[in-house]
Amino acid sequence: MPRTRKIAFAASEAVLAQQALADFTKAYGQVPQAEADIIVALGGDGFMLQTLHGTMDLDAPVYGMNCGTIGFLMNEYNAVGLLDRLEQAEVAVINPLAMRAETVDGKVHEALAINEVSLLRAGPQASKLQITVDDKVRMAELVCDGAMVSTPAGSTAYNYSAHGPILPIGADVLALTAMSAFRPRRWRGALLPKTAHVRFDVLEADKRPVMAEADSRSVRRVRAVEIRSEPSVEHRLLFDPGHGLEERLIREQFA
Repeated sequence: MPRTRKIAFAASEAVLAQQALADFTKAYGQVPQAEADIIVALGGDGFMLQTLHGTMDLDAPVYGMNCGTIGFLMNEYNAVGLLDRLEQAEVAVINPLAMRAETVDGKVHEALAINEVSLLRAGPQASKLQITVDDKVRMAELVCDGAMVSTPAGSTAYNYSAHGPILPIGADVLALTAMSAFRPRRWRGALLPKTAHVRFDVLEADKRPVMAEADSRSVRRVRAVEIRSEPSVEHRLLFDPGHGLEERLIREQFA
């Protein structure tokens, strides 16, 4: 990455992030994101996702500094040597998931998700889902609290908390993971090729309401949700050498 001063800084509302924003803009200046060579995001993983969604039509890659809590998608915060770190940074390319959700009233909502698309029960009763993969019904009825499809980049997030597998960043697979499966008992999910087209049909949608989320973008009372990888969209993240997503995914499995 060539040395540059055309940097756009963005920060979450966290106190540390706001202080870092003030310090960095004073030291390196500030340009509009549309004119930047690099965007530096100051915050946690949630803010990184927000930044990636907001800049996906720009050519500039995003370098994150952790001013939040977990910071899996972020680099370590350090106020010293920013230009050298940007020059030496390694690039990771992530394709998001595309969600198409149809609600019980017939409306269609579309969204992209960098981590996962999840379906969650929105009432006191467990949800009932039918799972179709590439136009073939693979599970006629899954009774559960919910289910999700995760990218490799998102596999250590909600997916991992639901006992789903951690996926290598370069793997051309997606994780389909169930949450609190009641029937089939203890069914946790499946690994699917990245090209798979997954459809969830909500059975008894009025009696057992379900909501869908794509990186915290919520759609309530869905009756069908289609999910697929979107190769035409590429998010480019920058990481310090030896601390990229591949290394983090491996390290997470030995924690």
